[in-house]
Amino acid sequence: VQLVESGGGSVQAGGSLTLSCALSGDTDKSHCMGWLRQAPGREREGVEATSGDGRTSYADSVKGRFTISQDNVKNTLYLQMNSLKPEDTGMYYCAARVGFHCPSGSRWRDVSGYDYWDQGTQVTVS
Repeated sequence: VQLVESGGGSVQAGGSLTLSCALSGDTDKSHCMGWLRQAPGREREGVEATSGDGRTSYADSVKGRFTISQDNVKNTLYLQMNSLKPEDTGMYYCAARVGFHCPSGSRWRDVSGYDYWDQGTQVTVS
């Protein structure tokens, strides 16, 4: 499995960015797909995730501002980020877990819940 992410950058507070993550290999299997971020000096943790049936989980800090979606034809995951805040600054990672469901409870936010990762992209909000 390979994940290739694009779309990071710098933006002013209140602005928007869209991240994309293309999945290749193992595309015939179901995956839980997630976006995780690592702010400076903090641990990497989940922002949003979506399971094979389209159910989504999200962190309270991004509720109403971030939206996860996926194009199953293009095997691409997206994260639309609106109303960005300086505290959204960090490295954003796309991750995949083989299986239909995402980890239950809050475990979808943990790095151990995923099998594959991309290289990450920097998002800076000033």
